[in-house]
Amino acid sequence: MNCAGCEKSATSFLCDPRWKVSRLGLERVSELLDRMGRPQNRLKFVHITGTNGKGSTAAMIASMLTQANLKTGLFTSPCLERINEQIQVNGREISADELEGAAAVCRQAADQMSDHPTEFEMLVATALEHFAASGCDLVVLEVGMGGLRDATNVVEQTEVAILTTISLDHTAILGSTTAEIAAEKAGIIKPGCTAVSVGQDPQVERVLREICAERNVPLIFCDERELFDTPSLSQDGLHFSYRGMPIRLPLLGWYQLQNAAAAVTAVAQLNRRGWKIPDEAVRRGLERVSWPGRLELLCRQPFFLLDGAHNPQGAQTVADTLNRVAPGERFTFLVGILADKDWKGTLSPVFPMAERFLITTPPNPRAMPGEELAGNLRDLGFEAQVFASPEEGARQALKLAGPEGRICAFGSLYQAGMIRRTILKDSRL
Repeated sequence: MNCAGCEKSATSFLCDPRWKVSRLGLERVSELLDRMGRPQNRLKFVHITGTNGKGSTAAMIASMLTQANLKTGLFTSPCLERINEQIQVNGREISADELEGAAAVCRQAADQMSDHPTEFEMLVATALEHFAASGCDLVVLEVGMGGLRDATNVVEQTEVAILTTISLDHTAILGSTTAEIAAEKAGIIKPGCTAVSVGQDPQVERVLREICAERNVPLIFCDERELFDTPSLSQDGLHFSYRGMPIRLPLLGWYQLQNAAAAVTAVAQLNRRGWKIPDEAVRRGLERVSWPGRLELLCRQPFFLLDGAHNPQGAQTVADTLNRVAPGERFTFLVGILADKDWKGTLSPVFPMAERFLITTPPNPRAMPGEELAGNLRDLGFEAQVFASPEEGARQALKLAGPEGRICAFGSLYQAGMIRRTILKDSRL
């Protein structure tokens, strides 16, 4: 969590380094919310998990619900620059005063606990307090890590549970096989809800079917090839037709078709459950969605693409997108990676198109030192330069690439906001 600008006491309390630990489990967040009066019980949810794509799927659904005149809460993680980004109602970030008020309720409850909640648990509780106080009709809730033991799984009134692509990630915590990870992520599937999943590998699909059968939950698999006609990709986004409506989704990445399929299928299931989201709201919502830092084109001269991909599957989607929008071109890659990630698996999809690597150390205690990553890349025969900060790396990338060059930054969301701010300040689309 980036707490730059957090000046007031309760908000600063959320960001205190003492609470910045990762501890899965629902005991602390349940007690915290009990002490806060269980605001989550006044809300209904669309709950989203997966390895990749859950954030953009959440943003699409929230945009469509907002266009249908439903008061819609959106919780995502992590932020790019400010924690206010993570808590939104109808597309508007929580204000400093609203954040302070909700955080004060959370702090009062947390101070009474012998086992203090973590930063993420308090942020979830603060978000739920704000959504309840705002009178949200539906809240689109993105899981932080996993699902079953994630703090967001304290919610009970789930309308639709969504599972985006599931692959190996956080293996030391969630499991060493895709089947184990799928079981963990499927923990958000509650009796009484409807489950929606994108196409999964056979082991994952088997686990999802078994769990849904045990809980008597209908499971709908969606396929973008059946939902969308004549898809194409340009530097302006994805273009396709849905139910006869031509749509431009202003997000780069062919994989966003799959996320859009999950989003529109979830909306269709909400309609089956009695909600009213007309097709026109679907169209307007998709065309107005914003998801910064995820295959975002920051400038055109040079071409500078930013993404938060931090695992092999995410990096493969980055490589696929670059091959589609700039076939045969060579790129300067600005990367920083956490030490618990598969650095070689994450970077190898872009090796064939790499002109050089610029290396930074993400601002996170789990970051792989830049010199270590650069040494690994040099051992493989690549040019790799190390910079003291993501901002310096971004500025040097502009200089090295020149106005006609091509740059792509990825590897960790923890540095994406810093790079984004630097580029948008120093260049123009």
